[in-house]
Amino acid sequence: MPLAHGHPAGSAPGPAVLLAAAAVLSAVAAYLAAAARLRRRGDAWPRARDAFFGAGGTALAAAALAVPPGGAFTAHMLQHLAVGMVAPLLLVLARPLTLLLRTLGPGRTRRRLLAVLHSRAAAWLVFPPLAAVLDIGGLWVLYRTPLLAATHHHPLVHAAVHAHVLAAGLLFSLAVCRLDPLRRRWGLAWRSTALLGAGAAHAVLAKTLYAVPPPGTGFPAADLRTGAKLMYYGGDLVEVALAAVLAVQWYAAAGRAQARARRHGRPGPPRRP
Repeated sequence: MPLAHGHPAGSAPGPAVLLAAAAVLSAVAAYLAAAARLRRRGDAWPRARDAFFGAGGTALAAAALAVPPGGAFTAHMLQHLAVGMVAPLLLVLARPLTLLLRTLGPGRTRRRLLAVLHSRAAAWLVFPPLAAVLDIGGLWVLYRTPLLAATHHHPLVHAAVHAHVLAAGLLFSLAVCRLDPLRRRWGLAWRSTALLGAGAAHAVLAKTLYAVPPPGTGFPAADLRTGAKLMYYGGDLVEVALAAVLAVQWYAAAGRAQARARRHGRPGPPRRP
């Protein structure tokens, strides 16, 4: 049974897969070149962000080109975690939109990009609960309807699912981390609640897959259970990383609030342990 992502075991990657991998690696090269340009003109840009973007791009390229070990569903789930969770978080931590805005000079292109980022549509797309529904809801549709089986027989469906998993993962990571400049900066309560809800829905889905395969598929029971456990525990790891980003932001915001309060001669809010 072919995989829902990547290419069937024992076959060479097709032209579309090679093109997608080349596009990802080109994006990594463009990011690194833009970061180097910033540093040459004397601007600061942390090298950790270069590493994040490079690692995210490598994860995407590997998911497209490599066939992971294990049964078909286990291999598919490894690719799902790479494309839909790990790579999006790494790419968002690299702050690519911020880098693009800083490298673009004043002009029409930069104004248009800012207009898109500050638009009402962009503000609602990164509304954390909506981003969570688009991300986790899409997975429920994929695994609890015949859609996964259809991806094995229809290349266009396969490509559309692949694109959705990546785009939804990027949108959710962007909405939760809130690192790049956007018009509406949803608060910590919205983002943490969305993360908790998405994590719970992801865990429940993994547990259902442990017992019942996706409709129309015939994965062996051992393969299904291994893949479901990968989804459960791998999802937990990525969600803990997202929670760590939120914790760092809360701590930094509390510190800034205390500093402002001291400057104005009034006591700041107490820090929580």
